Amino acid sequence: MSLSDTACKNAHRHEKANKGKPFKLTDEKGLYLLLKPQVDGWGKWWRFKYRFGGKEKGLSFGTYPDTTLLQARGKRDDARKLLAEGIDPGEIRKEKNTAKQITAENQNRLNAGLPVLNSFEHVTRDWLASVAHLVRDITQQKKIKRFEQYVFPAIGGLAINEINSPHIQSLIKPIVALNKLETAHRVRGDIACVFSYAIAHGLAINDPAQAIAKQIPAQNVKHHAAIIDPKDVAQLLRDIFNYQGTFVVQCALKLSPFLFQRPGEIRQMEWKDIHLDAKEWRYLVTKKDIQHIVPLSTQAVDILKEIHPLTGTGRYVFPSSRGDGRPMSDGTIRTALKALGYDKEVMTAHGFRTTASTLLNEQGWSPDAIERQLSHMEQNEIRAAYNRAQYLAERRRMMQSWADYLDQLKLGAQIIPFQRHA
Repeated sequence: MSLSDTACKNAHRHEKANKGKPFKLTDEKGLYLLLKPQVDGWGKWWRFKYRFGGKEKGLSFGTYPDTTLLQARGKRDDARKLLAEGIDPGEIRKEKNTAKQITAENQNRLNAGLPVLNSFEHVTRDWLASVAHLVRDITQQKKIKRFEQYVFPAIGGLAINEINSPHIQSLIKPIVALNKLETAHRVRGDIACVFSYAIAHGLAINDPAQAIAKQIPAQNVKHHAAIIDPKDVAQLLRDIFNYQGTFVVQCALKLSPFLFQRPGEIRQMEWKDIHLDAKEWRYLVTKKDIQHIVPLSTQAVDILKEIHPLTGTGRYVFPSSRGDGRPMSDGTIRTALKALGYDKEVMTAHGFRTTASTLLNEQGWSPDAIERQLSHMEQNEIRAAYNRAQYLAERRRMMQSWADYLDQLKLGAQIIPFQRHA
């Protein structure tokens, strides 16, 4: 027999018959009212019993009288409709509860200034944390800045598994329009890395950034301007040695053609890495994260000895003129060259590397030794260490020969590239 509202109200009167133990009153089609003794009386819970996949399962529909008999039957009928369609109503209940929990947690995260769970920004932050130990801090910060500037405002709040190629194309397109092609390629590559991480962790099934790769125009690589004609190099050297700027800049400018390391490495040169007696500069190439040895010619040592009384008690060989403990700014050499009449289309601070590489190759020096001197080194540490040792003796001879050659040019000697001697 089915239950009535009166029977539900008076269900506790069966207490004596059940001797104070939990019992149930059956309605129909799997619905029943479960009664349990409590401190202040009897609690009444609606329960629905059903079978799915050969297993007996149950659902709770609330308590009586908050949930009436009519309402409980309505919930039972809804559950039976799902069963008729081959759907487990218990799983639907779990999914809804999970969704509610996620919504509540996401609201708490937003209130705390955090990205919502499994959003693109959330997954990206997790990926960045997972690779932080593999890259230099400066590289990591650049990645974060690109995401925060170009990506998060557009798709940061979207669920990672809902993002498609048009989403990515829409954020890349304005970057391309500004002709920031290198940035566009880097941003797309960063996004692809996030999706690789998401796929590996079961948060996405494909990489929508892959289709965008060929939609970004190829970048036209613009090489740093450099003077490579010996006659022009000769005039450049005479101009450099006649430069009337501050003494620190004079020395940095004079030293650049003798060393031809990266401009950033020269301006950040530290006294602790300089070994004047051994005529060596030993430092970490941050771009490659590899230790590098630069043999110093007699001319280079003389320049360093000149500036030592002025800056030798500090950290940097070429400190900032502001006296703030930082190295000389990255635009100082460029500004000095411009003051001498060499704009960026003619000669750059980076161009000293091209000048040296070109002329040394023409003079017959080993390409491998030249590449090592330019710190174009192997990433593999063992191989890199081997190559440093293998070419060091040759590089010592090459660096001194190069400095002597520059002196000859500066003094106006007949300009005939000479062959090296082993």
